[in-house]
Amino acid sequence: MRQIRITAGEVTTTATLEETKTAEAIWEALPIEGRANTWGDEIYFSIPVQLEAENARAVVSLGDLGYWPPGTAFCIFFGPTPVSTQDEIRPASPVNVFGHVDGDPLVFKKVRDGDRVRIERVSHS
Repeated sequence: MRQIRITAGEVTTTATLEETKTAEAIWEALPIEGRANTWGDEIYFSIPVQLEAENARAVVSLGDLGYWPPGTAFCIFFGPTPVSTQDEIRPASPVNVFGHVDGDPLVFKKVRDGDRVRIERVSHS
């Protein structure tokens, strides 16, 4: 089981990666730093990983981590986006879901546009 640490502004949490090609490629690229962009209850930022769609989903679950192929972006979903209807969580276009936030994803509501985001491996000794 692979875990990552996500630090965004004043928020720090861990997430568990799935066994997918997308998760593998992102794991190999770590550590990654960027600046948060917010879009509704989603944080995203471009990462140096270029991948095709892999079982891409048009609707995701609370706390999912997604990779958005058109923007080579790492996405954290913690609530509705501007294109969501009712209580679904809908990315701008389908994303590769590659992991899930451990604990409460609503902590990301504290993150602001432009906050520094760092993603790194959690080492288990």
